[in-house]
Amino acid sequence: MDFAATKALFDLPDGVIYLDGNSLGPLPRAAAARLQRTLAEEWGEMLITAWNRAGWMAQPRRLGARIARLIGAEPESVVLGDTLSIKIHQALAAALDLRPDRRKILSDTGNFPTDLYIAQGLIGALGRGHRLVTVPPEQVAAHIDEDTAVVMLTEVDYRTGRRHDMKAITAAAHAAGALTIWDLAHSAGAIEVDLAAAGADFAAGCTYKFLNGGPGAPAFIHVAPRHAEAVRPALSGWLGHAEPFAFEPDYRPGAGIERMRVGTPPVLQMAALEAALDIWDGVDMAALRARSVALSERFIAGVEAVAPALTLASPREPEARGSQVSFRFAEGYAAMQALIARGVIGDFRAPDIMRFGIAPLYIDESDIDTAIAAIGAVMDGREWERPEFRTRAAVT
Repeated sequence: MDFAATKALFDLPDGVIYLDGNSLGPLPRAAAARLQRTLAEEWGEMLITAWNRAGWMAQPRRLGARIARLIGAEPESVVLGDTLSIKIHQALAAALDLRPDRRKILSDTGNFPTDLYIAQGLIGALGRGHRLVTVPPEQVAAHIDEDTAVVMLTEVDYRTGRRHDMKAITAAAHAAGALTIWDLAHSAGAIEVDLAAAGADFAAGCTYKFLNGGPGAPAFIHVAPRHAEAVRPALSGWLGHAEPFAFEPDYRPGAGIERMRVGTPPVLQMAALEAALDIWDGVDMAALRARSVALSERFIAGVEAVAPALTLASPREPEARGSQVSFRFAEGYAAMQALIARGVIGDFRAPDIMRFGIAPLYIDESDIDTAIAAIGAVMDGREWERPEFRTRAAVT
C-alpha cells in the first residue's frame, strides 16, 4: 500500500503530529465537499424528496455493507445508526432474550465503562435477576459457565490496548451455550477483524475513531445471520419496523438486520462518513496492520530510550495489542498537556495512562520520530510541573 498517498487524503494541521485517532480521527479532505453537496444539492434542492432521490433512507445499510468488509462480517449483517451505547444496549437485550434461562452477564474489569453502565441499567429495567460479573481480562474464559448468558467484551482495551483473543473466547462461550457481544470501538479500522471466522454473535462499534467519520458519526451493529430473524429488538423504533411508512400502531420487526434500526439516521454525519469510507475502500487491512505494528514497535523503542520514567502499559508483544501504545506516568495528564503544547497530540485516561494511537493511514516514521523527540524534551525539562498544564479540562 502507498501510505504516503493515504496521508495526503487527510486535512492535518501544519506542525501537528496527531496520535489521537483512537479517540477522534482527523478530517478526510473530501469530507467538506461531500457535506457541502449534501447540504446544497440534496437538502437544499431536493428538500424532503432527498430521502428517496438522494438515497438517505438506504444509507445506513449501504454504509454498513462497506464497514462489513473491514470487520469480516457476513453480507447483510451490519447496519448503521444511533450511538455505540444504544447499539450495545440493543445487542445485550437481544442476546439475553435468546438465553432466557441464564442470568449471568460476563465482562472484564478493563471494559469501557459505558458498556458496563448499559448492562447495569438493563439489569435494573428487566428485573429478572440478571447479574453482571466482571473479572480480570486474562480470566474471562475461565469464568464462562452454564449460567452465562452473554460474554460482553471490548476486543481492544481502551486504556492499554490489550487485545482479547476473539476466536478463542467465542469458542469457549459457545461450548458453554453462551453468546458473545464484541465492542469494536478500538478494533474497526485499527486491526484485522474477522467476525464470521470467529463465530461472533453480536458486535458493535463507532465510526469516529479509526474510521475517521467525524465527531458524532453513527455507530454500527452486527448480528450474525443465524440470529437475525430471531432477535427481538428491545428498542423497537419506527425505522426497525417491517413497513415504517405503513404507520401501524403495533410493531412488526423488519427483515434481518433492518430490525436493528431505531430512529431517523443522521444524514449529515453519514455524508462525512461516506467520504471517509471512500478512503477505506482501497485499504488492505493486512498491510495496514503490518504497518501499524512496525510503527508501534519503533515508537515503543524510541520512547523507552528517551523517557525511562514512562512505563509501558500496553502488552509488549505486538499480537497482544491493538493499534495504540500506552504508557503509565503519575503526572501523565500534565505531561500530555505539555506534549500537546509542543504539537504532538495524544490523550490521557485516568488514573495515569498516556495514550497514543498509531494510525498508518496518516502517521509515518517521521511523525513517530518527531513525537519521540518531543516526549524526551517534555520529560527532560520536567514540563509537566508547569501550572498551565496541571489544570484539568472537561475532556482529557
